[in-house]
Amino acid sequence: MDFRLSFGVLLMVFLCHMTSALEVPLDPKVLEGLPQPPTITLQSPKDYIFDPRENIVIHCEAKGKPHPSFSWTRNGTHFDVEKDPKVLMKPGSGTLVIDISGEKAEAYEGTYQCTAHNDHGTAVSNNIVIRQSRSPLWSKERIEAITVQMGVSLVLQCRPPAGLPPPVIFWMDNNFQRLPLDRRVSQALNGDLYFSNVLSEDTRNDYICYARFPHTQTIQQKQPISVTVLEMDTMNETVASLYNITKFSANPAGEYRPGFMTPLGDTSTEMVLRGETLELECIAEGLPTPEMSWQKDGGELPTSRVSFLNYKKTVKISDVSEADAGDYTCTATNRLGTVDHVIKVTVKAAPFWISAPRNLILAPNETGILTCRVNGDPKPEIRWFINGVPLENAPEDHTRKVDDDTVILSNVQSGSSAVYQCNASNEFGYLIANAFVSVLAEPPRVLTPPNQVYQVITNSPALLHCATFGSPIPTITWFKDSKISIKSGDSYVIHENGTLEINVAQSQNSGKYTCIATNNLGIKENHVFLEVKEPTRILKQPEYKVVQRGMSAIFECKVKHDPSLIPTMTWLKNNGKLPDDERCSTLTVWPKRKYELKSSCLPFARFEVDADSLTIKDVTDEDEGTYTCIMSTTLDRDSASAMLTVVEATPTPAIVYEKPDPPTDLELTDQTERSVRLTWIPGDEHNSPTQKFLIQFEDLLHQPNVWVNFTEVPGMSTTAHLDLSPYVYYSFRVLAKNQVGYSQPSQASRQYRTNPAAPDDNPSHVQGEGTEPGNLVISWRSLTGLQSNGPGLEYKVQWRQKDVDQEWSSRTVANASQLVVSGTPVFAPYEIKVQSLNDYGNGPEAEVIIGYSGEDLPLSAPDGVLVMVHNSTVAEVHWEPVSSHSIRGKLKGYKVYYRRERGLHEAEEEADQESQDQVLTFNGNLTEGHLPGLQPYSLYNLFIRVLNSKGEGPPSPDKQFETPEGVPGPPSFLQVNPGLDSLTLEWGPPLNNNGRLIGYTLRYQPANATIETGLVKIMDFPVNETTVTLDSLNSSVQYKFDLNAKTIKGAGPSITKEASTFMETSPTDPTTPITQSPPLHKAPSVGPVFGTVNTSVSEEGAVISWEYFGHHKNIYVEYTVENSKEGWKKESVNSSHSHVLKGLKPGTSYRVRVVARDPAGPMLHSTNEEVVTVPAVPSRHVDIATQGWFIGLMCAIALLILVLLIVCFIKRNKGGKYPVKEKEEAHQDPEIQPMKEDDGTFGEYSDTEDHKPLKGSRTPSNGTVRRDESDDSLVDYGEGGDGQFNEDGSFIGQYSGKKEKDTHEGNESSEAPSPVNAMNSFV
Repeated sequence: MDFRLSFGVLLMVFLCHMTSALEVPLDPKVLEGLPQPPTITLQSPKDYIFDPRENIVIHCEAKGKPHPSFSWTRNGTHFDVEKDPKVLMKPGSGTLVIDISGEKAEAYEGTYQCTAHNDHGTAVSNNIVIRQSRSPLWSKERIEAITVQMGVSLVLQCRPPAGLPPPVIFWMDNNFQRLPLDRRVSQALNGDLYFSNVLSEDTRNDYICYARFPHTQTIQQKQPISVTVLEMDTMNETVASLYNITKFSANPAGEYRPGFMTPLGDTSTEMVLRGETLELECIAEGLPTPEMSWQKDGGELPTSRVSFLNYKKTVKISDVSEADAGDYTCTATNRLGTVDHVIKVTVKAAPFWISAPRNLILAPNETGILTCRVNGDPKPEIRWFINGVPLENAPEDHTRKVDDDTVILSNVQSGSSAVYQCNASNEFGYLIANAFVSVLAEPPRVLTPPNQVYQVITNSPALLHCATFGSPIPTITWFKDSKISIKSGDSYVIHENGTLEINVAQSQNSGKYTCIATNNLGIKENHVFLEVKEPTRILKQPEYKVVQRGMSAIFECKVKHDPSLIPTMTWLKNNGKLPDDERCSTLTVWPKRKYELKSSCLPFARFEVDADSLTIKDVTDEDEGTYTCIMSTTLDRDSASAMLTVVEATPTPAIVYEKPDPPTDLELTDQTERSVRLTWIPGDEHNSPTQKFLIQFEDLLHQPNVWVNFTEVPGMSTTAHLDLSPYVYYSFRVLAKNQVGYSQPSQASRQYRTNPAAPDDNPSHVQGEGTEPGNLVISWRSLTGLQSNGPGLEYKVQWRQKDVDQEWSSRTVANASQLVVSGTPVFAPYEIKVQSLNDYGNGPEAEVIIGYSGEDLPLSAPDGVLVMVHNSTVAEVHWEPVSSHSIRGKLKGYKVYYRRERGLHEAEEEADQESQDQVLTFNGNLTEGHLPGLQPYSLYNLFIRVLNSKGEGPPSPDKQFETPEGVPGPPSFLQVNPGLDSLTLEWGPPLNNNGRLIGYTLRYQPANATIETGLVKIMDFPVNETTVTLDSLNSSVQYKFDLNAKTIKGAGPSITKEASTFMETSPTDPTTPITQSPPLHKAPSVGPVFGTVNTSVSEEGAVISWEYFGHHKNIYVEYTVENSKEGWKKESVNSSHSHVLKGLKPGTSYRVRVVARDPAGPMLHSTNEEVVTVPAVPSRHVDIATQGWFIGLMCAIALLILVLLIVCFIKRNKGGKYPVKEKEEAHQDPEIQPMKEDDGTFGEYSDTEDHKPLKGSRTPSNGTVRRDESDDSLVDYGEGGDGQFNEDGSFIGQYSGKKEKDTHEGNESSEAPSPVNAMNSFV
């Protein structure tokens, strides 16, 4: 007794100090590097019945690190798989495939067990019993015919052969029709057929019992049973024996009380295993047929698990438990009496798990416990194995203690990994479970992906995961923003698996969270982010609508959502979709908080969904209902509904909507120190429902006659709970609001005074900042009268220098919002607190803020100034930072002052006296910067000052630097003096040489791109030349000049100028006639634009050519009839120098001129007018269609065609046959002709006369020759085909050949050339 007590105490100690089981992670990256004992992952069922027609497959799969090897035992001895050629073990697996083809399957029956082994242990499978399915034949027996008296009971026995598994029994007749079962005739659980009483209709000779064996899918039948039912008023035993009556009743025609046919007697017993299905059966005889009922003594049948079958003759209870044991009474009743039978049910149990042993991962020197808790009836026996070996046969281990269902492993060491098996068994079955113990030493790993972002809605819970693995189990700690340590408390919960839960997430909870996993082997951290989003809310809900039929209804639904979430709006009608055939599909997108609509509306769509509304056009009665707008995001949703009522479109008086009447009877109840309840009675709504109530208050103590909005409540409410502040004299009033507007305020409530109290808040916006050296100004935002909570409001101001060991200085002030502290060091940090207090006490402890005393000018200048010149316009300056104590304030940055002293090509006395200092400010604690925009080839001076909030410090020593040469600026001017065929250019040097000039480059070319004048000409000049004359230029030509200067660094930007030579003037021909024309805006007299103009006439029309020297792009040829008042017509010719005027009237003279229009203005240039005469058309060119001879010829041809048609019609009616007709009749199927294989055309008819097909003959495009199309074809007469007319109206086709002779004349027919062929010859 003392030993068991001490062991129990020891067990409790171990339970208190043991390490909880470490779950093996499923992450393959983690598993890859972890050693792991074997674990059985797949195995065949304990009872395996196989079909002898198929291979035996016994599954055994296992995992482990390294991968395990497999072996098998059969009937308790080693099964050598390799020696049996019929047995194959799958590679990398323990699954056996046994080929039983050609073998006796019975040879492989037995009990199999699989073993999986690696370096860390051995796991075993269940004992798998392999049995062959059997469907034995029915034993031969002689079945006597049965004759029974009507009304008596009868049992037809089936007694099927014992199969494996047992067969399914059913009764049928010779026609394979199932025998009808009912309350009188039923099939028992053993397959026998029971008749509670027989009737004459039961007489038949084909009662056949069938047995279906599931595994082999075979059906066997018993010999038919013949039953004869005799109808006799009286019968004695002697007569019955003559008819072989097997069942005799002393009262055959009368009714009788019930009696049980099965089970027999008053009581019987039944045993069932826990978890299985209990089936109880009672079948009774009697006339009339008895009714059956069931009852459990001392309890009720479990309604959720019980079912009645076979007209209540069978009761079935599924998933049996110990509570189902007891006495079950079945009762058979008819009008003559009642009979009972009691079935005593006992429930036994094969072993079942209460808690199976679980895998353990332990660190060295840790303690673990394996528990194997099972139950059963009778109580199972528990045996422990290690690596498949009974524990009692294993080597002794002092660190291992076994107590029935518990194994305690204490102070485990590396290398002691193993697989333990727990085997629990009783007479009804067994359980076996593998649990490995792996001793690992692993540093922590965080399995949760890094930088994962969690998004939640405000006021909802947030779960931040930190899944870890390590041995020993890591300890999880959380930090927010890498600084604030998180502990489990009211707002945070840290779960055992490392998950951090925030019960009610707020916006301030957003940020970066760090989880740190720690054990004695290392530390690992992971960062996740939480984003708390604003909830989606519908600000303006859709409102109730009453709309006349045929009008439009608009429901508004305006929403507010988090700008970072993309919302989706959905409209429903009566909680279903809007009508599809009448809906306007609209895609709504929110880019950058703005709505963008992309609509695909059909013209007849009546439902239009907009960004914040639903419009229903042409409302009908079917549109009545409730419409709901749903605004959804990926995180939340909000919805609102409104009803639509459709009324008759009659001129009914318009409903008058007005503001509501003010509420009345304001009453204050539930009065406390800090709250009160306000109730009221709403006023008349005036046909518009009240949307909300606005509650206002007046503070008669601090702000009399000023009403302040307090809160709002929904329009359905008539009461509100109000939280109050101390030391306020409250009066309340209420306003009602509907869609029209607010009502007048109600009468004020009675005054309600709250008692004074200490302040609840401290001043806000506390800050400390010096205004002068040696002072510190502490300021704050004072509390309002409502926040004072009582009389005598004052502020306790405390300060002390930071990081200096000194006490707090304190001063109390009233009616002030700042305090000036003198005698402070320059720019020293101070800790500051401002606490509110009144006559009733102090406010909450004030928060410490950091401020700084006044600044002073910096004391020192930057040292180590260094300038590096990158190119001619940019330099980089470096300096050493000023020490922090000499800044004497908040560092704002550094100012770099630099100035151009002179150009390097200038003497010192020529220094630029007007040059201004340039200043660049570099903010922050920078030590370098770039100086852009420098002037090349110059000398610069530079110094630097440090800058704080007070001002600038002393300058650094001057630093000079030079910039290298660069490209020069453009020449200062370019002047062009024109001549007749020359131009003189003059220019000045650049204003900014940016170096030593080495010369000039001139490029010029004609400016008119339409004249082929050659390439650009280039001229170089020395630096001392600034003029040039260009000779031999074309007169009246515009030239473009580009001039730039050069240094050794290259050419600078150019100066551009355009000029033209003088124009040659030619006198106008005095003989040229003057004609009326549109007014021309003449160009300035700078030379002729047009040269010589030539005209001629060709077959196409009048040809105009000209010379052109201008640069205009818009050129036209204008013409008009000579001596007419018609306006000028014009045709554009663009850059061409010739043009053909087509469509002119023969025999007519035209005036022609060429015009150039300046696109930049209204100016026009024009040639002299030329006269062009178009010759008349010769008389031989006549219209053939108007000639009489041609009309007569066409009439004669039409008449000839008509005569030929009449002759064909008469000849056909006489029954004449053509050769083609005879050939068609020679074929059985004249509708279809065979196709040639070479060209795909239909073959021709042929006979003994060897008629050859016509060359060039064609078949219809559809590939068939129909009889009605071949008879009397005009082609035979040369009238068909593709006849055409030439230009003079003559007919191209010609008649050729003669019509074939009638074959009845006996002459051989010779086929004449077809007119179609004649036509083809022209192609």
